[in-house]
Amino acid sequence: MRNLKALPVVLLLAAAPLAACGSNDDDKDDAKKADCADYQSGSSSDAVKVSGEFGQRGPKATFKAPLTVKADDLQRTVVDEGKGDDTAKGEQVEAVITVFNGRTGKQALSEPATLTVGDDKTFEAFRASIECVPTGSRVVTTVVASDVYGDQGYPELDIKADDALVVVTDVVDVREEIKAKEWKKDVPKVSLTGEEPKVTLPKTDPPKDVLVKVLKEGDGKTVKAGDSLTVNYQGRTWEDGGKIFQQTFGKDGQPAQMSTTEVVQGFAAGVIGQKVGSTVIVTMPPEYGFGSEPSEQNPLAGKSVLFVVEIVSINS
Repeated sequence: MRNLKALPVVLLLAAAPLAACGSNDDDKDDAKKADCADYQSGSSSDAVKVSGEFGQRGPKATFKAPLTVKADDLQRTVVDEGKGDDTAKGEQVEAVITVFNGRTGKQALSEPATLTVGDDKTFEAFRASIECVPTGSRVVTTVVASDVYGDQGYPELDIKADDALVVVTDVVDVREEIKAKEWKKDVPKVSLTGEEPKVTLPKTDPPKDVLVKVLKEGDGKTVKAGDSLTVNYQGRTWEDGGKIFQQTFGKDGQPAQMSTTEVVQGFAAGVIGQKVGSTVIVTMPPEYGFGSEPSEQNPLAGKSVLFVVEIVSINS
């Protein structure tokens, strides 16, 4: 179910142990401090100078290549501290992630992303960059590539296992929680009688809001924010005439497991509050789906998407 993640795939190739985040001196944030680890800066992260407009793709990182980073030595430097509130565990953070190859000095990728603070399925190098820092901050983390991508590195990006990675993260904002509205008008026709849902879109423009309609109501427990679920799903794009881009339905499909904190915002809003056993259809505009800016790494960005979702179970 990797394409349902709110992050580019390159950031989610493996899980890493949960790590907390940097500290805050304000007494009212004592509860947050308890979840914060002390990420230290060091000679590698301090050596990186960053320029370019905050919150935009393609900032420049200047450092002497090849940069040397030791294994198991993640370093974090807040190069520009923002003026917003500190991020807290469970919050979804809008960020711009830019990765540089420490061997060549070249940019490997630069993408807007939505990261969940404290999500142990996101690499620590990326997770550390958003945890317990004020929104508006620009953060540099450095790590050896093998600590992220393993012994194979990431050949498609010309990253070798022993290369240093320089990660520049602009912590733009924290997403406000959204709720799906009931879908009453121009709802697609859906048949659930076959091995996979059949969906016929109306001849209208995609809705501008996150909307959900219950196609079949279950009688199980109600899904809450943060729950881990087993689901079947089918994803379609409005702009491509309802073309399926991914699904678990069908004779060869298998249900997927995910948390409501791991998927795009509109998908989560569509299943939270629903009962186990239910099948729903949920639609969302690009800003609550895969983002508004299309790119090679994120081809679904800029498109309105809809999902038919069968909620199989809540996982204990």
